[in-house]
Amino acid sequence: MPELGTIRKPVGPRTRLVLGGVSWLGLILLWLALTQWELLPPLSLPHPAGVVQAFIRLWTEYDLPGNVLMSWWRIAQAFLWSAAIAIPLGILMASFPWVHALVNPVAAPMRSMPITAFLPAFIALFGMEEAMKVAFLWFGMFFYLLAVVVEEAGRVENELLETAYTLGARRRHVLWLTFEASFPAIFGSFRILYDIGWTYVILAEMVNARKGVGYMVEAARKVLDFERVYAGIIAIGLAAFLFRLLLGWLEHRLFPWRRVRRPASEPAAAVGAGATVKAS
Repeated sequence: MPELGTIRKPVGPRTRLVLGGVSWLGLILLWLALTQWELLPPLSLPHPAGVVQAFIRLWTEYDLPGNVLMSWWRIAQAFLWSAAIAIPLGILMASFPWVHALVNPVAAPMRSMPITAFLPAFIALFGMEEAMKVAFLWFGMFFYLLAVVVEEAGRVENELLETAYTLGARRRHVLWLTFEASFPAIFGSFRILYDIGWTYVILAEMVNARKGVGYMVEAARKVLDFERVYAGIIAIGLAAFLFRLLLGWLEHRLFPWRRVRRPASEPAAAVGAGATVKAS
């Protein structure tokens, strides 16, 4: 592996696989050592063998697939509402400075606010049923996605828009062109957006939920079954990882040109726009 000592030299797929295996093996060995030598209280860190058995029980006795699908459905609803509002609003903010000046003073501070502080307010506004959980997740996703849309839409080169005007495009056509040019980069951010959703869904499902991975973990914690708690955490990580892989696969299939290496100074949105123009 001579590339490991070279600054900024990419590593090959085999090297990445080996390094990933080493990191996970090291983590598992550390876990085994901590539990085998009883360096921590048993309730704080159960033995890996017990966690594996608890994972099997989650699948056979506690409907793990159904709980994962329920959490995914809540995240998906919040995600769709976030995209439906943030993408057009972000395009307008990047296109019209007055819209940006109107919206950003409220949107920018919201990205820095701890979302957990808003949970009591969402319970007061929406109650404790499904509407509260979806609204809470939407709030956690929306302001992040809005910032990404504004940034990527702002990266679309003026020359592209001026060319469209020269060819007789109207304002609505230029707005649509801005969306088309920036959407590949926006789609790339969806993986992080889903990660955010999986992070906050646990908190949302701890409030009056009867199904979902957060409910599953909280139910195990209440009876001090920490083997099942850790198994639930692993299940959440696996589910989030698989959905992230699915979004990455869709991105490669929908926007294959984004896999082509390009200079660091070249905007991602401009590359996507060029591919769109060539395809048309």
